[in-house]
Amino acid sequence: MRHPYIIIMLAFCTYLCSAKEKPGADIPWTTVEAENMKTNGTIMGPKYTAFQVETESSGQKCVKLSAGQYVEFISTINANSIVIRFSLPDKKEGDGTQSTLGIYKNEKLVKHHKTSSQYSRLYGVYPFTNNPAAGKSRNFYDEIRLTDIQIEKGDVIRVQQDNAEKDNAEYCIIDLVDLENIAPPLKAPSNSLSVTDQSFMGKDFTDDYTEVFRKCIAKAVETGKSVWIPTGTFKITGDITLPANVTVQGAGMWYAVLTGDATLYKNVNNRVRLVGNGSNIHLSDFAIIGKLNYRNDRESNDGIVGSYGTSSTISRLWIEHTKVGMWIENSSNLQVEGCRLRNTIADGINFCVGMTQSTIKNCTTRGTGDDCFAIWPAVFKSQQYSPGHNLITYCTAQLPFLANGAAIYGGESNKIENCSFVDISPGSAILISTTFPTESKDKKINNNFSGTTVVENCNIQTSGGFDHEWDWRAAVEICIDKRNISGIEISNLNIENSLSNGISVIAKTENEKATVLSNVILKNINVSTYGIGAKGKHALFISNNANGNLVIIKSHIPAIKNESENFTLIQ
Repeated sequence: MRHPYIIIMLAFCTYLCSAKEKPGADIPWTTVEAENMKTNGTIMGPKYTAFQVETESSGQKCVKLSAGQYVEFISTINANSIVIRFSLPDKKEGDGTQSTLGIYKNEKLVKHHKTSSQYSRLYGVYPFTNNPAAGKSRNFYDEIRLTDIQIEKGDVIRVQQDNAEKDNAEYCIIDLVDLENIAPPLKAPSNSLSVTDQSFMGKDFTDDYTEVFRKCIAKAVETGKSVWIPTGTFKITGDITLPANVTVQGAGMWYAVLTGDATLYKNVNNRVRLVGNGSNIHLSDFAIIGKLNYRNDRESNDGIVGSYGTSSTISRLWIEHTKVGMWIENSSNLQVEGCRLRNTIADGINFCVGMTQSTIKNCTTRGTGDDCFAIWPAVFKSQQYSPGHNLITYCTAQLPFLANGAAIYGGESNKIENCSFVDISPGSAILISTTFPTESKDKKINNNFSGTTVVENCNIQTSGGFDHEWDWRAAVEICIDKRNISGIEISNLNIENSLSNGISVIAKTENEKATVLSNVILKNINVSTYGIGAKGKHALFISNNANGNLVIIKSHIPAIKNESENFTLIQ
């Protein structure tokens, strides 16, 4: 006769295998970790505490190169693009250093590429500063992406720090290299208007496409045509408003690029910002590369913002160096799919005010400066839809330098499913929290949690790190610090190598009013390893001021610590 525990674990494994072979986004690139490459540099890590470059590295390891040193690997695929995640030191003035990376194939130089720490390195406490004197360094990494390279399976690829005139970086740290075989550029669809059409550019055109895009969009709406962005880099220095019933398509996220002007970017009105202002808006197949290197939450977000009404789509965009990737409000049945959010100053994607029945699917984040994916039914402006029933599905979150993988801060019956969270070192992989306000001042609108919030079928690795102004967060955390939460179902999770606790319930008493957690189920949860970065942690931890209860069903949670006399665990 089998032991009951064995039967439970077999049922758990069978469920995961039948649900999906591998939760997370479809990843078309192959990643090679620097510490696994041949090198004459210095392998660093692992480390797990805040303000360390190793902690912000993939797998908490990286390789430090001095002049002439390299990392080298044999490609296992054919590829025509490469992404290199790197870190350079800062100057004491905080304005960055420069270096040159040499990319070699089979011992022959393919390309020299200038790198800079201009768009990395933040210091101090939120909302941070560019002054190194503030200490507490974070946001160590940036990335370069190149398409003009041909790699065949078996080629030996070397990334080397090469000296060049005026370079002043003492070292370069390499975290990883991505190789990808990208498809050729898309062709212009029929019945489209190109932003390179001379009729939109005029006689006095220089290199700023802002007004060109505005004219092209207006004409497209007037004529019922779509807007086409061909291969090229297009400088944008002001808002591009997207009215209802407009389609904007590019040649591909590697080919059609909207970029900011670094000399103008400190002016909030001169940034790359696409502003939704209607329904039936469709964006696809281009990149937005901003030039933002500081955080100021009093300033408007750049990237994709605004309201997308009903039945809009945002597909296959690459967004980088903006404050947020996407900050979306007042939209119903919005579908965001296949997007890559990289190296943002704040959130990757935030479904904020008045979001309902909308989905984030098959998207990836890396190097975000706040939650990778967030659902926050805020009330700082009028909401057009009752928020809830939003979904984050088949997504992959990786390596933010602040906050969490996916966070839900309220609303009705929101859901996270089939996702992968890896190396979430400054916070939780999944956070369900009442930290941020969701009730209007007149108390006529209250978007606190209602219905059933669902998290299911997710893989979590090396997450649950030190939140720089809070404490160690668990890989999965329920935080009832401001309001009650009722109705959570968390099922079919695999939590591995949590830096601190595997799962935690955290409460704070505000104005001497205790908050309560109720109607919570943990089902088929496997916490295999925990506390690899901090001592005295547990698979499940309940803080001493928590009130309420939760039910545990068919789970492997090997060490439980309940510090509260007012919280009941039902097993």
